[in-house]
Amino acid sequence: MPSYLAALDQGTTSTRLIVFDEDANTVAQARREHAQILPRAGWVEHDPLEIWERTLEVIEEALADSGLAAADVDAIGITNQRETTVVWDRATGEPIHNAIVWQDTRTAELVGALAGEHGVDRLREHVGLPLSTYFSGPKIAWILEHVAGARERADAGELAFGTIDSWIAWNLTGGIDGGVHVTDVTNASRTLLMDLRTLDWHEDSLELIGVPRAMLPEIRSSAEIYGEARVSALRGRPVAGIVGDQQAALLGQACIAAGEAKCTYGTGSFLLVNTGTQPVASRTLLTSVAARIGQEPPSYVLEGSIAVTGAAVQWLRDRIGLIDSAPAIEELALSVQDNGGVYFVPAFSGLFAPHWRPDARGVIVGLTAYASAGHLARATLEATAWQTRDVVDAMREDAGVELDELRVDGGMTANELLMQVQADALGVPVVRPRVIETTALGAAFAAGLACGVLPDAASLRERWEADRRWEPAIDAAQREQEHARWAAAVARSLDWA
Repeated sequence: MPSYLAALDQGTTSTRLIVFDEDANTVAQARREHAQILPRAGWVEHDPLEIWERTLEVIEEALADSGLAAADVDAIGITNQRETTVVWDRATGEPIHNAIVWQDTRTAELVGALAGEHGVDRLREHVGLPLSTYFSGPKIAWILEHVAGARERADAGELAFGTIDSWIAWNLTGGIDGGVHVTDVTNASRTLLMDLRTLDWHEDSLELIGVPRAMLPEIRSSAEIYGEARVSALRGRPVAGIVGDQQAALLGQACIAAGEAKCTYGTGSFLLVNTGTQPVASRTLLTSVAARIGQEPPSYVLEGSIAVTGAAVQWLRDRIGLIDSAPAIEELALSVQDNGGVYFVPAFSGLFAPHWRPDARGVIVGLTAYASAGHLARATLEATAWQTRDVVDAMREDAGVELDELRVDGGMTANELLMQVQADALGVPVVRPRVIETTALGAAFAAGLACGVLPDAASLRERWEADRRWEPAIDAAQREQEHARWAAAVARSLDWA
């Protein structure tokens, strides 16, 4: 009898359910978008209740379209936008505030106060992260300070915090009627609140940021049975995998050994390299948990998070009107031979890794009367490639990591010009897999490992297959000359905010 694994993929702009068979073939899928709420500059919110409604809708739609029944699905995996923060009432299931999204920068003043004279790295030794608006801890503190009575209720255990995985798992397993309040080590490692070595909440971090332990979920492994779905068309099936989206993509790419790396290209881009069973310290990159399978020792990653890549293409489409659709940027960029000397640094809300400069803002430099729409389109694609190169350089400098190849996934990998530019910028091959929805696949893999459909992590390699490979097509001298121009453009984006 065939085995099927369902992956709930809750992302920044949409929620999907993808059903895979045991050989990683897609059997069914459904997708629904949710609103992006922008109350003011730098603030980004989602409605958690809308996200939950979309979750129920995609489950029902995917199963109906495929003809599968709940009983046909062996297990459910969850993967999610990570640092996005939800606080809800345990008794009613109602959020006390919109979810504050990972891109949101409203906590900048709070982060500065927490850093104080000790600097933003005061917790890094234990949690692997700098103090930043990016992570969940300051977002929780902001909600507790700005919603009347919230701090007292949190202290009393009446409120629950979760990243989106916790919110979905709690609702899926019953919500106010016995829902399990859990997260996994990958998501917990992105809060600023978890000790990387003990895999438990770090008391000094909780005290500094002001987060009551009573509101936190239980930290579990990435692949185990947390509970049973008690609502939705998947009622009765085990919820057996939880992995943050970028770590899920690493798993879906079968990057299970030290030194293997992937980059996911979406709204932002996220490059992760597996560093093995010990966390590796870095001055500019993020140290997180890659995954923990059952009771096995965890594996760790170094990550470079880039805030704006696909979002820059969306900006050209929605704000500037340069293109009618995101895929149209490739044809426009191919209308010219090169960037015409134009460089675009899309630092719309600061720069993430390896710069960590919230004061940066977007700049377009090198404009002459010769510059055209095609040059700007090409510069936009090149910005993604050069930002990725900056992260790879930091990995090499901080951890001695030398890439043999970069595995890539996400929607932007359909852009073949971008993939060639990426190989040229890095000087190593870029490889796209047959299944590009590796985030969902990683969640399915985790669930499959937990329920026994997959025997062990090594079996993931058998289910990964390359689709296309791009080799570098420029020499080292040209690569370094163009990178130097990019670095000069980045320097001009600083000190604006």
